[in-house]
Parts: sequence; C-alpha cells; structure tokens
Amino acid sequence: MTYSNLSKIKPKLRTTGNITGNFGRPKAKAGSTLNELGMSHKEKIKCVKPDEYIARLHSAFEQATDPKLKQFLYVELRKLYVQRGLW
Repeated sequence: MTYSNLSKIKPKLRTTGNITGNFGRPKAKAGSTLNELGMSHKEKIKCVKPDEYIARLHSAFEQATDPKLKQFLYVELRKLYVQRGLW
C-alpha cells in the first residue's frame, strides 16, 4: 500500500474572498441607482391636461409611418376613450 497525505488536507471554509453567486461577479447590493429618476428640482411643474394629451396622440397617429408606433398610439387612445366612456 502506498502512503498518501490526502487525509491530512484540511477543508477550508469559504470565509475569505469575494462574495459571489452572480456567475463569478460580486453580488450587487440592494437598491437601484435610478432612485432619483423622475424627481425634479423645479418649483412648478406643468402637467398636460387629458384633452391636450389626446390631441397630441391624434396628431402623432396621423403623422406616424411606423406600424408599431401606430399600433401603440391606437392602443393608448383606445384606453383613454374607454376610461372616459367614449368608446
């Protein structure tokens, strides 16, 4: 029988090194870097009235040449008309 020192190897606990688990990259911390998205530092913000928004969608629908854009505008207009009880 040959002598082997494999029994003398001590298993090492994984207490050192990077915390991985994201395919080798360090794990991302919780929270978003986009948490200030949509925040404004202005004192007054003017919101578009629903009638003006519908008019803008109509003019965009008439000028659009892309079929996907036309489909999106049609669906948005339909949603607004259903909400207002006009469809």
